[in-house]
Amino acid sequence: MQVTQRFAQLLKKNVGKVIVGKEDAVALMMIALLCRGHVLIEDVPGVGKTTLASALARSLDCSFKRIQFTPDITPSDITGFSLANFKTGELEYRPGMIMSQIVLADEINRTSPKTQSSLLEVMEEGQVSVDGVTYQMPRPFIVLATQNPVDFVGTYPLPEAQLDRFFMRIAIGYPTAEEEADILERYTGSARPMEDLKPICTSSDIVRLQQEVEKVYAAKEIRVYVSGIAAASRKSGALQLGVSTRAAISLVRASQAHALLDGRDYVKPEDVQAMAEPVLAHRLVLSPEARMRNMTAQRVLNNVMGSVQVPVKAK
Repeated sequence: MQVTQRFAQLLKKNVGKVIVGKEDAVALMMIALLCRGHVLIEDVPGVGKTTLASALARSLDCSFKRIQFTPDITPSDITGFSLANFKTGELEYRPGMIMSQIVLADEINRTSPKTQSSLLEVMEEGQVSVDGVTYQMPRPFIVLATQNPVDFVGTYPLPEAQLDRFFMRIAIGYPTAEEEADILERYTGSARPMEDLKPICTSSDIVRLQQEVEKVYAAKEIRVYVSGIAAASRKSGALQLGVSTRAAISLVRASQAHALLDGRDYVKPEDVQAMAEPVLAHRLVLSPEARMRNMTAQRVLNNVMGSVQVPVKAK
């Protein structure tokens, strides 16, 4: 546990050299990484979505690729393709852009649904299949996808079933006046903070930490609490689509990672409550009535959480 906490502190410090005042977002991305989950970073333009993803990649000694999604990107660009070798007469696999440990999928909603599906399939399966041959993704493997929720012209919004593939959604938000002044000081001079970032750990370190998350104890009371939240969401009149079983599993796993980073080997209800919004909110579909009343998924989720009894003893 001490090793995990030390890793968390080093990562926050390293990313903090580039990103100012976004410790919560960094912590959430770290939890997703430890849980082998993929992240949707959704916010308005110019607040540092791509910079945050790039800073995380540079902080880890892993292979990194950035895919700038456009309407002309095809599924084979993502997964790769087979090319005939005329000397040997055999097909040779040419890896696609997804073949990397950390992948930044920039503006994922600007490419076609067919290409989005090819990416999300690899995210779910952890492997690529081309011409009947399966190629395993390297470990660790995480996709950081960015999306602009404001500009919908020429975009293809992710359907609910595909949003459910993302382990969590993160919003960065605007900096405070003090933070913005710090940002201006860092980026208006000759210094290049991103280029100065050095890796703080190796791929094998990350895989080892991922295994530690699985050892964190989640009592029966915690699992019943999470299943109660899922059941309550499906009965809510404000929701057209509630929490899936995949989402419930993700919530338990995120709670384990949250507990580990807090120095504990067991999950408390507070861990579940802290992880509920980033893990569940983007998976909920509001009912037409709720949308007419200008309700948000976060508000409905809070109501759902409030209707479920919190376990008193969960260790």
